Amino acid sequence: MTLAERLSRGVKAMFGASLADMLANALLVVVLARFLLTPDQYGQLNFVLSAVGVVTIVATLGLPKSAARYITEFAETAPGQVPHVMRLSVLYLGTLTVAVAVAVAVLGGPISHAIGTPSLAPFVVICGGYVASRSFANYCSALFQGFNRVTGSAVLGVLTGVGRLVFVTAFVLLGFGVAGALAGYLAASLLAVAFGAVVLYREFYREYDADPEAESGLARRIVEYSVPLTATRSANVIDKKLDTLIVGVLLNMTAVGYYTVAKQVSDFVSMPASAFGFTVSPALGEQKSGNRVDRARTLYKRSLEFVLIAYVPAVTGLILVADPMVRYVFGPDYLGAVPVIQVFSGFMLVNCINKVTSDGLDFLGRARSRAIVKTTMAVSNVVLNVALIPVLGVVGAAAATVITYTVYTLSNVYFIHQELEFDVASVLRVLGVVCVVTLGMAVVVWVAIPHVSGLPSLLGTVGLGVATWAALSTVSGVLDPREVLRFLS
Repeated sequence: MTLAERLSRGVKAMFGASLADMLANALLVVVLARFLLTPDQYGQLNFVLSAVGVVTIVATLGLPKSAARYITEFAETAPGQVPHVMRLSVLYLGTLTVAVAVAVAVLGGPISHAIGTPSLAPFVVICGGYVASRSFANYCSALFQGFNRVTGSAVLGVLTGVGRLVFVTAFVLLGFGVAGALAGYLAASLLAVAFGAVVLYREFYREYDADPEAESGLARRIVEYSVPLTATRSANVIDKKLDTLIVGVLLNMTAVGYYTVAKQVSDFVSMPASAFGFTVSPALGEQKSGNRVDRARTLYKRSLEFVLIAYVPAVTGLILVADPMVRYVFGPDYLGAVPVIQVFSGFMLVNCINKVTSDGLDFLGRARSRAIVKTTMAVSNVVLNVALIPVLGVVGAAAATVITYTVYTLSNVYFIHQELEFDVASVLRVLGVVCVVTLGMAVVVWVAIPHVSGLPSLLGTVGLGVATWAALSTVSGVLDPREVLRFLS
């Protein structure tokens, strides 16, 4: 298999896995929120999952990615060192992970009482196990990537997503509540680890003849390289997890449930933009490296315009249908999430713009600029959450995310403009037309909303809005279906 074929296969596999995982997660969210858990229980579950996400940084540091980096290097230059990298990284990761998992199980109870969330104390043992299993699942996925076999990572993702849906639903239906849901997450993660460990051992570890000894300083290099990777991961997790924890500590678990629903709706809405950005970003660096800056400039400008054409109307429509959507998808108990989703719509828009922008900076050599702004905004997000949540409640958490992520996204757009100097005026003209199209679509949806009485009529209203958007966008000239097909092909 050629490099191009392997890359193409990997991209398709990862996209399919992401889609399967997202659909499984969306179904799980609806099943748990609407049928199996109360808002308070759902908030408890997601508070714990966010805490586990933060603790997992300590349990892994940057060791999985560091090991993957050296595997990629030695697989080409010194294959006999690959087994040493795998053994050393497993030893370090296992020691660190077990220590952190035991600490969670022992200290989790006192800590949960200290921060005012005593209802979480019964779950700490399961959390310790989940930290360990999630750490090794991340390790297996990273090693598949290091061996240039991202199809393995894709299978891990599918196993985790589908396994989570099956195990969590089953355990909750058996009457175990939040503890059962957490046990389901643990079981799905263990399934992924078992698959990953077996495949990595049989198809990779045993295929390399180990050198008699590891290279001098190999262990030190693996640990040292994990340090900057840990810093990057920490900023990312702080940005995505810590706000949920702050909501739980300053408010209550029901508020966490509302906030989580808004974030999960955002994740689902942004998935097409994520896939689009994943496809386009490497091409930007490729075109510029080949001295085809004009092509790179056009590629990014049109990508940005396509996102604006699709997502300005989408988030506007979401604001309008937020109430019936929550009522008929998640249930009336979650109506408190409606204003959170409406405020969070601003984040959805800038997040989708960022999906086609931020990764491109890495390929254009501006990763450092992006990292500095991301770290600054992650810290700012924490500060704003602490300031706004006591005043505005859970809506304050959404507002903090919108403010900081808007600054982050605009900074990234500025950085990419420095590299490509795309035509900003042209983008703004398209945005102006898109706003007019959005207004027309919004009027149609607004008129239809009073007639929504259930899920079928809600879907009909959404379909009417999409049809109106497509017609107005085509008539106005901002969207040419044939151009879109040519661009994507």
